[in-house]
Amino acid sequence: MSSALSLLGKNRKAPLPGSLDEGLQRRKSKVPFKQSTNVENELSLLGDVFARRCRPGSSSPDGTSSKPKMSPNGSTSDSAPPTDFELMSTMIRKLALLEVKVKAQALDIQRKEKTIAVLEKKLELQKKSTGQTCEEELTKMCHRLQKQVWEMEQFLSDYGMIWVGDSAEGDSDQPGTDEDEADQHSSQSLWEPASSRVGEFRMNFDLVLENVRELNVLAGDGESYVKAVPGGAQLARHTPIPLQLYSNGIVMFSGPFRSYADPSTQQCMQDLMDGYFPSELQERYPDGVPFQLQDKRGEEYKVQRTREDFPGKGKALSTEQFLRKLPKAVIKAGKVIDIRGSIREHLQESAGEAHSHSVTLIDTPALQALKERLDQPDRGPSEATGDISTLRVKSEDGEKTFILKMQVKQTIGDLRQYLDKHRYTDSAAYNIISVFPRRCYDDDARTLADCGLTPSATLLLQPR
Repeated sequence: MSSALSLLGKNRKAPLPGSLDEGLQRRKSKVPFKQSTNVENELSLLGDVFARRCRPGSSSPDGTSSKPKMSPNGSTSDSAPPTDFELMSTMIRKLALLEVKVKAQALDIQRKEKTIAVLEKKLELQKKSTGQTCEEELTKMCHRLQKQVWEMEQFLSDYGMIWVGDSAEGDSDQPGTDEDEADQHSSQSLWEPASSRVGEFRMNFDLVLENVRELNVLAGDGESYVKAVPGGAQLARHTPIPLQLYSNGIVMFSGPFRSYADPSTQQCMQDLMDGYFPSELQERYPDGVPFQLQDKRGEEYKVQRTREDFPGKGKALSTEQFLRKLPKAVIKAGKVIDIRGSIREHLQESAGEAHSHSVTLIDTPALQALKERLDQPDRGPSEATGDISTLRVKSEDGEKTFILKMQVKQTIGDLRQYLDKHRYTDSAAYNIISVFPRRCYDDDARTLADCGLTPSATLLLQPR
């Protein structure tokens, strides 16, 4: 039996030549909106195919007519138009390809939308964090600058001076002045008290002498003042600070020597040359202090050796002579501390330990074997060396220490026999213990290896 599709193929009719082209052109003229280029190309290509297949014979470009080709079943292949099934299958295939393409594009769009959302969130967070960080940094810088200005004003007020500013600061009417100043200040680093240094230091001895005389007058050199004492008051004078100027440095108070290459010495001398008291003395002498100046600019200070300072032989002091040079007691935190008594006890304990403590090396077979191997250097290393354990045992009072070399196969009973030979004959019974870990070895039948006393151990003797 023939199928429905074969019947459709038998009863199909060939369209008239040119009818399909006219119909397509008529349809294209009736479209009110612009067709896309792809659709027009497809329609034109489809029209050409139908025109070629519908004509019984078409002429070639050279003028000769071509006959239609016959298929094996006797039907013409060029004149037969595409069937509905072919058109439908082609359309379904194209629709499937388009659906796959649409799904891929939809997934790509979703992925890009997620990426955009994540980037937008990151951008918002970065904007917020950047704004907060800048605001916090500006606030900290403002507080720091305010503190520095306050410290500078306090420093100036200590010397009776007031900051009046610069006359150029009042000319703020000129355009661009504020911006230029802001750029200049931002490019410079902030001032820090510990970073100020003296540049190109040059020592001027005459200027220092002149300014020191003026500073001594301001500090009240030679004048008396009322000093409060327990139960009343009395007149006193300022004690001047000794200051010696050498060609290579200074000596303030009783030393040490300070070279001009030292930055602290340069700062001190620069303060004096500028007419100020040294800033390093401000905390100790807030009201100023006179100087007892000695000009030795023509001399060079030389560090003397210890032998020249202390010629002759030293003298040994006894314990009592040493203790007499110390204070008897010191009061600290409301408590009276006996200095001499505590030091005397410490010295006596250390001396007693040095004389009383002794170490005894007990002779054992393992020790004899080790000595024999040392006396014979040509002899190779013995495998029994790792079977020897070193024990360090302290007596009950801690004054004696016994060192033993024993085989790990020997027992706790053997250890007791070695110890009993070197202890007192009338000594009481004792236990052998270890501090860490805390353990008592009372089983004389156990070996050193079973007790874990290898390759070395420290033991104590405890009375029972």
